[in-house]
Amino acid sequence: MKVNRLTYGEIHRPMYILEEERLRRNLALIQRVASEADVEIILAFKAYALWKTFPIFREYISSTTASSLGEAMLAFHEFGARAHTYSPAYTDYEIDDIARCSSHLTFNSLSQYSRYHERVREIDSTIQMGLRVNPEYSEVGTALYNPCAPGTRFGVMADALPATLPSDIRGFHCHCHCESGPDVFERTLVHIEEKFAKWFPQIEWLNFGGGHLMTRADYDVDRLIRLLQGFHARYPHLHVILEPGSAFGWQTGPLVSQVVDVVENKGIRTAIVNVSFTCHMPDCLEMPYQPEIRGAHSLPMDADASLPHVYRIGGNSCLSGDFMGMWQFDHELQVGENVIFEDMLHYTTVKTCMFNGISHPSIALLHTDNELEVLRQFTYEDYRNRMD
Repeated sequence: MKVNRLTYGEIHRPMYILEEERLRRNLALIQRVASEADVEIILAFKAYALWKTFPIFREYISSTTASSLGEAMLAFHEFGARAHTYSPAYTDYEIDDIARCSSHLTFNSLSQYSRYHERVREIDSTIQMGLRVNPEYSEVGTALYNPCAPGTRFGVMADALPATLPSDIRGFHCHCHCESGPDVFERTLVHIEEKFAKWFPQIEWLNFGGGHLMTRADYDVDRLIRLLQGFHARYPHLHVILEPGSAFGWQTGPLVSQVVDVVENKGIRTAIVNVSFTCHMPDCLEMPYQPEIRGAHSLPMDADASLPHVYRIGGNSCLSGDFMGMWQFDHELQVGENVIFEDMLHYTTVKTCMFNGISHPSIALLHTDNELEVLRQFTYEDYRNRMD
């Protein structure tokens, strides 16, 4: 059906809507960075894994990155290419299948390498094996997302690496960012080179991980390209890889919900919607951050609740903390009207849960001609199967 992409007035049930036009704009920019900087940019499934849209992605990129057997199989079977795989810890019962689905396989520790590298080579001698390294530097402010915090379980420190790497280690993987700009990458790069450049002659590729939010409106894309070109000039033999997740799905579509009730307590009005922060927008509570709502102005949590049209938004789960606010609208909210949460395609559908058995939002693709294609609707059977 045709829909109005501004109001989505035709939608009366919860729905994630991926807008193809916005997705293609992100993909075109990412493709340009890869071409001009002479690097490989691949999709990280941990942020976005809507496999029914992979044919669009294949027009712009050729590889993906996985962190588990499930993601590696998704790359192999649905994206149609072997994954660049990294996991904090592989297991005896999954490593063989992961190796069969991977073109690159990175170990988090030297002990994991020692345990599995021969087994991996027996599965496929062409797999490019690597080590995750830790430069002990990150500007990620939220502890939950900081991969280089003291005591982290991620990566090998420089002082733990042997002077001569094992002969089948072909690359390093280094992840230090979270929705970061090129200025952060530039400062981080100093630490990476300072710690690990002496091993660069022994490797063939270097993966700078994710968190490079190059599709954000204020991101200096040309600065990123210059940084990568400069790195190439210093180390021309290294193949450089970036694996952002959010950058692909950034600002590509909303979560459309509806008001089902308005309640008031101690002067605070809460508009209860038919979606849940804890179930359907978990990063809002984990980060935390207050998402943008179309047609509303975000206010501080301690804002004057007596102001006109000010509401807290409450989810429809039984979790007491399943709410956020405040927002100011330009009218009194009515039961049945849409509340549209902007930018809800990255780190949402990959992290949703069915806590409380709440009806799960459908997933749809809005084509460039405003034709809405529903990709998936969830039923009781989906909930029951999750509880098996």
